[in-house]
Amino acid sequence: MAVGEVVERLLDLGNVLNDLVTDGLLTQQDANAIAGSQRNREQSLLHPLAYIAGQRPENRADPGKQLSIESLTQWLAGRAGLDVAHIDPLKIDVTSVTAVMSFQFARRHNILCIDAGGDELMIATSQPFMTSWLEDLKQTTRKPIRRVVANPVDIAKYTLEFYSLAKSVFGAKGIAGTNKAGVANFEQLLQIGSLKDPDAQDQHIINIVDWLLQYAFDQRASDIHLEPRREKGKIRFRIDGVLHQVYELPDAVMTAVTSRLKILGRMNVAEKRRPQDGRVKTVTPEGNEVELRLSTLPTAFGEKLVMRIFDPDVLLRGFQELGLCGDDLKRWHEMTGRPHGIVLVTGPTGSGKTTTLYSTLKELATEDVNVSTIEDPIEMVEDSFNQSQVQPKIEFSFAAGIRTLMRQDPDIVMVGEIRDLETAEMAVQAALTGHLVLSTLHTNDAPTAITRLLDLGVPAHLIKVTLNGVMAQRLVRTLCPHCKEAVPVTGAEWDSLVTPWKVKSPQQLYRPVGCLECRNTGYLGRQGIYEILPVTETIQPLITADTDTTALRLQAMKEGMRTLRLSGAQKVGAGTTSVEEVLRVAPASGK
Repeated sequence: MAVGEVVERLLDLGNVLNDLVTDGLLTQQDANAIAGSQRNREQSLLHPLAYIAGQRPENRADPGKQLSIESLTQWLAGRAGLDVAHIDPLKIDVTSVTAVMSFQFARRHNILCIDAGGDELMIATSQPFMTSWLEDLKQTTRKPIRRVVANPVDIAKYTLEFYSLAKSVFGAKGIAGTNKAGVANFEQLLQIGSLKDPDAQDQHIINIVDWLLQYAFDQRASDIHLEPRREKGKIRFRIDGVLHQVYELPDAVMTAVTSRLKILGRMNVAEKRRPQDGRVKTVTPEGNEVELRLSTLPTAFGEKLVMRIFDPDVLLRGFQELGLCGDDLKRWHEMTGRPHGIVLVTGPTGSGKTTTLYSTLKELATEDVNVSTIEDPIEMVEDSFNQSQVQPKIEFSFAAGIRTLMRQDPDIVMVGEIRDLETAEMAVQAALTGHLVLSTLHTNDAPTAITRLLDLGVPAHLIKVTLNGVMAQRLVRTLCPHCKEAVPVTGAEWDSLVTPWKVKSPQQLYRPVGCLECRNTGYLGRQGIYEILPVTETIQPLITADTDTTALRLQAMKEGMRTLRLSGAQKVGAGTTSVEEVLRVAPASGK
C-alpha cells in the first residue's frame, strides 16, 4: 500500500503490523510477537492501533521510545495522506456535532464529527481507508467534508459520551421540572462514571450530572460553574485558573440539573431565593475520593451553582511541589515553627491559601500537639486535625469557635478567615495566651495585611507583639514541560517584570507553545509565587496606628523579602512559567 493511496479496506492487525515493519517502526520479530499475543475475542475487538500501543513495543524509528497511540495515529494519518486531529472536548459543540449523523451511523463507520460550525464538516475517522460513508453524509448534510485521522480510543470514547449527553439533554426536556431528578436520593457517596449506551433507557438528569462530574475530573477542573441565562444555561470549568465554556443546556434542563446537585448536597431544593451551601463526596472512575463544595446564588435568570472540587491528595503535597522552596520556605518554617503568635496567609479567592494552610498543618500535626480548626466550611476532612465548622444559624461564628477552642487545650489553631474585629481580637487573645494561630486575610500583598488588621480595629501594639509574619501568594500556570520553547531575553520583556529593581536577566526565557499534553494551552498545572514578610525587631517599630506600607515593604525587602513579582521573576528565570503569566496574576502594587 503506497503512501496517500486510498483503498476501501478495513484495518486489521496483520496488515497494520506488516505496514509498520515495512516503514521501519517495528521489527519482524516484534510484529510476530504482537500478532501471537492476541488470544481472545475481547482483544480482537480492539482497534489495531489501540491493541499495538497496549503491547508497548519499541519504536524502531525513534530508539528508546515506545510506539504510543499518538505516534501510531500520526503514522496512520501519514499513510492515508490525511491530517491528524486531536479531539479536545472543551472545544467541541456537542449539540451541533451530534446533529450531523446518528449514533448508529457514527459507531458503524468509526467516525465522529468534531467541527460542524464552518462551511465544511470535519469528520474524524479511525478507518481512513474506508470511505463508503462519505457520499451518504454529503447528500444528507449538503456540506463538503474534510476527513482527518484521530486517536481511535478517543473516537470511541467521545462518540459514546457526546451522544449519551445529547440524548440525555433531549430526553430531559420532557421531564425537567418534575420529580424525576432523583428527589428521593440522599446518598452520601455519589457513584459516577457509568455512562450508558445512548439507546438504553436511562434517567436523563442523573446521566447528565454523572457526565458533568466525570468530565470535570477528566479535565482537571478545580471549579464547575452552572450559570442560568435567559434561554440557555452555560456550563463552564475553571482549569489551571482559567474558565472554559463546556456546554449549553436548555433553561429547563439547567434548572433540573441544579436541583439534582442541590439534592446530592443536602440543600433545600424548594428554597431558591436565598444562597445555600452544601457538599458532596464522590469517587472518580479511578477510585479516588473527591469532595465537592457547592454554593448557590440567586440571579436574574435563576440559581447559579458553583462546585469547587477538592482532591484530598492535596494534603499530601510537599512544599516543593507547591512551589515554596529555598529562602522562602526557610522563612515560612521559622514563622510557623514558633510556639505562639499569629501567622497570616493572604490573597484573593482561588490563590491557594487553603492548600498552603492544610499542607502546613499536616506537617505540624504530630502526635504531641493538638491541632484544631474552625472553618467555613470544612473544605477537606483530615484525620490528624480536630475540625469544626461555623454555624451562623445557631450563632456559632469564627469568634465563638475560637473562644470554645481555647477551652479545648489546643496547641495550634487554624481560623478559616479573619473577617471582623471580634474574630481578630479572639485570634490575638489566643496568641497572647501561648497558642499558634494560622489564618487568612483578603489583601493584595503582605504589607497591606497589617493595615487591614488596623482597619478592623486591632491596636498597633497588639499587632507588634502577636504577629509572627504574613505570606501573600498567587498561583501561576506552569509551562508545559513537553512543549515549552526557549527564546532570547528581550530587555523590555524582562524589565516589565522586575522594574524598578535591578535584577540580572537570565540567559534565556521560555514561552508557551501548546501540544496534546496541555490541550494546546502551553501550560500544565500551577505553582505558587510567594511574598513572605516576617515581623522582625526592625519591622515592629514601623507598625503604628498610621503604618506606612511603602516604608514597611522597603525595610522588609532589605531583609530579604521578595515581592510577588520578584518571586514570579525567579520562577520565570528557572523556566517554570512565563513573564505574561506572572504579570497576569501578580499585582502591580506588589512590585
